[in-house]
Amino acid sequence: MAVDGTVAPQFLAGNLALDFINTRMRSAGELVDLLQSGHDVVAWLEEAGLHVAAGAASPSLVRAARQLREHIRSLVETRKAGRRANPSVLNRFLVHARSHPRLDWTRPRAPALVRVRRPDTPQAILAPVAEAAAELLTTADFDRIKRCEDETCVLWFADRTKSRHRRWCSMELCGNRHKVTAYRKRHRAADART
Repeated sequence: MAVDGTVAPQFLAGNLALDFINTRMRSAGELVDLLQSGHDVVAWLEEAGLHVAAGAASPSLVRAARQLREHIRSLVETRKAGRRANPSVLNRFLVHARSHPRLDWTRPRAPALVRVRRPDTPQAILAPVAEAAAELLTTADFDRIKRCEDETCVLWFADRTKSRHRRWCSMELCGNRHKVTAYRKRHRAADART
């Protein structure tokens, strides 16, 4: 939760596309959509490290972001199940992914190659997320793409552990809750036996 009591975005998935679908999550047992306005979308993109041009926030941006998010979620779930899916919505976003490289040399001895994108449509603004989703769907080891094992959680993550045994979106969010529940259950069972 953010300081003001609102639910803050969680960047715990280890993948931009998965973090994006995780903008719809559970908080206090309720399903919460973190993308309520164009400003929310812009704030999320900025927090994810994606530059967004000033004035990009609009009602059409939040509609496009929600459409892209739910389509990515559907594609990930379908890919995880080993089935074929229709990528047409994602492809419509990818069409707008036009960009070009630019040499940025604002600091001495530190030139950097940056990607400049068209900021003129919601689809173009969200194109980096669409590209991340396309890359995830085509190159990720889906044995490592998992949904949190907490039955009330809807978050996804990329398991980057060496053992490949990560079970929770986050130990702080779901892992500890599961451990406390299991501990209480064991103690109630022990108390019932005595």
